[in-house]
Amino acid sequence: MKKITVYCGSKKGNSSVFESAARALAQEMINRDLSLVYGAGRVGLMGVIADEMLAAGQEVLGIIPQKLVDREVAHSGCTELVIVETMRDRKWLMAERGDGFIAMPGGIGTLEELFEIMTLNQLHYIQKPLALYNVNGYYDMLIEFLNHAMKEGFLYPEQEELLIISDDPVELLDQMQAYQARRPADW
Repeated sequence: MKKITVYCGSKKGNSSVFESAARALAQEMINRDLSLVYGAGRVGLMGVIADEMLAAGQEVLGIIPQKLVDREVAHSGCTELVIVETMRDRKWLMAERGDGFIAMPGGIGTLEELFEIMTLNQLHYIQKPLALYNVNGYYDMLIEFLNHAMKEGFLYPEQEELLIISDDPVELLDQMQAYQARRPADW
């Protein structure tokens, strides 16, 4: 695992704890000599983690649709900036280029990316670790909902078991590195 795709907000959130957590994750990635794959934004938590990685000389691959470049939100300092046509192209390339995935706090785009990777893993289009960086309990209600969906018979237990959850970047990355792919669940 050398490249981590990080999904996170284009906003910083209402608490400074989110920005601090983005810096802590970047620092642990730097300590492990990992590269960042992300949505190429210069704003919000996206900009925070990219700036930290770049300041330490780490590789940062940003993938962004032309429409967002036109809105002037692209991070011009990325080691590599890939401009694609659509959000769908962006998501697929981010899934291809990363060896594992972390969903930090974020909005609907982050949630969409999280669920897409869960689905790709479930259907075995990919078999890569996926983690929730549960900063300040941000994902507690989502985790509760996923438990509910499993109890109601709409999620396989393996789907939830394969989702790595922690508020500690060291623990998160340790678990991701220990990840073992499993065979697909029977229908």
